[in-house]
Amino acid sequence: MNRMTHLQLFFGLLIIGFLAGPRAMEALNRIGTPSTPPSATISQIAAVGSTHTVDELAQPQSEDPFAHLQLTGKAVFVWDIATHRKLFGYNEYTPLPLASVTKMMTAVVATEVTPSDTKVAITGGDITEEGDTGLLSGEVWHLKDLLDFTLVASSNDGASAIARTSGALINPDASSADSALGKKLFIAKMNEKAHLIGLDNSRFINESGLDVTSTENGGYGSARDMAILFEYVFKKYPELLTATTQATLKIRSLSNFIHNIANTNIDVASTTGIIGSKTGYTDLAGGNLVILVDIGINHPVAIAVLGSTREGRFADVEQLIKAATTEITSETTLQ
Repeated sequence: MNRMTHLQLFFGLLIIGFLAGPRAMEALNRIGTPSTPPSATISQIAAVGSTHTVDELAQPQSEDPFAHLQLTGKAVFVWDIATHRKLFGYNEYTPLPLASVTKMMTAVVATEVTPSDTKVAITGGDITEEGDTGLLSGEVWHLKDLLDFTLVASSNDGASAIARTSGALINPDASSADSALGKKLFIAKMNEKAHLIGLDNSRFINESGLDVTSTENGGYGSARDMAILFEYVFKKYPELLTATTQATLKIRSLSNFIHNIANTNIDVASTTGIIGSKTGYTDLAGGNLVILVDIGINHPVAIAVLGSTREGRFADVEQLIKAATTEITSETTLQ
């Protein structure tokens, strides 16, 4: 290389050095004899002037944990109660048949309009409801115990007795014997409550969520509404959720009958951090499941799956719990 070429290279590198900053100038000062390969010098300056290391640039971006889930539900919503934000969802505003998820609103309204020491008697009309969870005509219960029984076993008979008894207390003109009027008043309260807490895509037709006809379910709501309902219960009436965390429940009525019941949420025992849950299933609704789970410490998350299958709802929720856990723990690690 002749002297003129070397000077041209030197001044070119000098200009790059001023543009790249002091660290690049240090590298420039270390330029060797004319025999030093120019390409090595330029690479050195470029590397020093860069704001990112090679290792940083090679780091892969974290993948969305919700991106590749295989879900069967028609609508899904994952709501982070701790930070009050949506983690994931689709069709979350679409009203769908709720089936027995309806019973959570039944429990809320009964708790609000009925004195806690109220005794509820099971009638022959109650036990004619679809399904048999072991309640007996003439059996008497404490309201709180019957609520636990009804939510865990998803008892249509229990929901009927609760709505009829509570409805009779809403209006003195509705005697406990007039079950139709009592239930009508109670269901009106359910819809009023839904409006008050912002469940804009929900409406209730009966207290149990049973299909009314082959084309109409007993309750409709969106996945988002159900997550918000469970947040309301968690904050306002957490005692309603306690029994729903148990795989089995042994409970005694005031008539001294002992009932051993299994939770309709078959995954409840294997769900780490479970706070509460409610299942729902009818021909119209398909499989529904709403769950509250604590991810970490004091980090409650509500997950609602609607319109899945009888088995698929449990698989859907399991996947969503894992994805939510990954999302939240990765954010915590980065903080």
